[in-house]
Amino acid sequence: MFEVLGFYKFVKIRSLKKNKVLLQDFLINKKIRGTIIIASEGINGSISGKLKDIKSTINRLKKMFFFKEFDNSNNSKSLFQPFHKPKVKVKKEVVPMNLNLKSKERNLETHLNPNEWNKLIKKRDTHIIDTRKPFEYNVGTFKKSVNPNVKNFRDFPKYLNKLKKDKPVAMFCTGGIRCEKTSVYLKKKGFKNIYQLNGGILNYLKKIKKKDSMWKGECFVFDNRISLKHGLKNGSYFICSGCRKPISSRDKKSKKYEEGVSCPNCHDNLSKIQKERFRMRQKQINLAKRTGSKHIFQKEFK
Repeated sequence: MFEVLGFYKFVKIRSLKKNKVLLQDFLINKKIRGTIIIASEGINGSISGKLKDIKSTINRLKKMFFFKEFDNSNNSKSLFQPFHKPKVKVKKEVVPMNLNLKSKERNLETHLNPNEWNKLIKKRDTHIIDTRKPFEYNVGTFKKSVNPNVKNFRDFPKYLNKLKKDKPVAMFCTGGIRCEKTSVYLKKKGFKNIYQLNGGILNYLKKIKKKDSMWKGECFVFDNRISLKHGLKNGSYFICSGCRKPISSRDKKSKKYEEGVSCPNCHDNLSKIQKERFRMRQKQINLAKRTGSKHIFQKEFK
């Protein structure tokens, strides 16, 4: 059994390149896999490993970057290692929005727990915004929510500038970090009734029973589990090896689906050269399965 941890912390970080090397070496030594992004404004990560090694990593991060607790974190379990390798990336921002955020700027008074969230989104005048990408929204979302259909988060402010300031705005994302930045941006623009789901969708699915839920579908996650249901149980979605987007069992029945090559989302956009390259890769994966060896593109549990 593997422990999966998603987390973020807004804290001033210096010597980014040096810390990247130190952190990368630590993850390799502890056999931790996943991705951690570090920027001058803080850290954002999703990692997996054995429980004792995850705890060691948490303590290491706190000592390295001088903080006591994460701003938010989510724990879940996985029967298999959901990440391929450890990666530490240096970025200008932990979430790209051309807005550097300080921890003291966070709108903590507008963080709602799952039960408070349910009450708010049932109100007619609440504008419910799914701040994630369109393909995440298509896998699952809250009832009556709107997705701005923004492919790059940097472009999100263009949508936000069109909102009416007199209506309550309720925002959510997978773990909470995208809403943190959006919330601060709206506050600076003069919005007063801004709310966000504390801990994001993952915290909601973990704490709210299905019978009391306002959630429809599953939640896409950026690892080999692909999607999660209530109770953070593994979902039913697969991943297309051509476009790396989630696909359903129904998508796999389409004439445009070819294992390891394409799906209805990308079939018409891929060139013949790309498709042939993907077919060759799939042949290598199938060969690895037959010989009992592993292919880097293959899921850990297969």
